[in-house]
Amino acid sequence: DPFWVWQRTAIVSLFLFCAGLGQAAALVYNVPWMRFLRRWGVVAACALAVSIGSYLMFPRSYIYFGVLHGMAVMLLLVRAWRGVPLWVLLVLAAIAIALPPAYRQMAGDLPPAWVQWLNGRAGSVLGLITTKPRTEDYVPVLPWLGIMLLGFVAGRQWFSQAGGSPQAWWSRPAQAGTARLLAWLGRHSLPYYMLHQLVLLGGLMLVVQLLQLLR
Repeated sequence: DPFWVWQRTAIVSLFLFCAGLGQAAALVYNVPWMRFLRRWGVVAACALAVSIGSYLMFPRSYIYFGVLHGMAVMLLLVRAWRGVPLWVLLVLAAIAIALPPAYRQMAGDLPPAWVQWLNGRAGSVLGLITTKPRTEDYVPVLPWLGIMLLGFVAGRQWFSQAGGSPQAWWSRPAQAGTARLLAWLGRHSLPYYMLHQLVLLGGLMLVVQLLQLLR
């Protein structure tokens, strides 16, 4: 259903845009490579756990390159490009977003072996595909790298303005209960992400079991 497809697109876009903002904040605070790599290692380990867990549940459509896999690759690229001029990053973001639809238009003129490889499991991580792979989650490098780059550019531009330091606006303590809850979830977004599917699916399985018992 298009509604759910576009909802998922909006959620992943916001997720990766915020990750780009986070890298811009890390640039402002001059976070060293070793600290970055420790955090990156946690993301990569969670991506591996997602692959293993999804394989146990969905062996024919397990997640081999979902949002955490894509984020791990994209974070390395954005970190490596942190000193690149903003206009270059904007050009790279535009290319990343435009390449997949452009490729689908020209794929018919390419050698079939190339198209087949890019549609395969190894090649599909790039995102130049003509048919979507059979997997429970799929967030390839293209076009999603463009979204993270846009977040990084927006963050660099924002934080470069007078009084635009992250300290000036997101370190203020939340007052309302709902705001405090959202702030807590924001500080623990990765554990929340790793647990939310278990809670949702586990809860649905429990509901199904209870309904069967009541029949």
